[in-house]
Amino acid sequence: MAKSQQTYSKKEKEKAKIKKREEKQKKKEARKSEKTPGIDFVYVDYNGNLVDTPPDPSMKVEVDAEDIVLGIPKQEEGDREAFDPVRKGKVSFYDSSKGFGFIVDNENSEKYFTHVSGIIDEIAENDNVSFELEKGQRGMNAVKVTKI
Repeated sequence: MAKSQQTYSKKEKEKAKIKKREEKQKKKEARKSEKTPGIDFVYVDYNGNLVDTPPDPSMKVEVDAEDIVLGIPKQEEGDREAFDPVRKGKVSFYDSSKGFGFIVDNENSEKYFTHVSGIIDEIAENDNVSFELEKGQRGMNAVKVTKI
């Protein structure tokens, strides 16, 4: 009787695995032998660039460990500028039936969306208003809108 086909297939697969391993080993050895000698060390020059020549020791700058500040230095009350979240602008479009509109900021001329839920006073087009900004789903929204 002849051997089953399954046994023949197993032997072929095993031969293919062995052949693949040998080829991989040969490629690995070839890469090792072809390895070109490159730069063993890399230095950083005074401009922050990587170079293969060592820096000049005469240009070395001494730094005291006490002078190095880790973290953010504490700010005093006089250092901080006062931030006013209230902005001023003009209503460029408002549809009271749909309950939304747009306000143009006086400082940077950007348009901000506003919804009836963020409006305190009744507004109409071309009214001067004050408002605050809040991050919405599609960008910054004008909230706490009051007529000036």
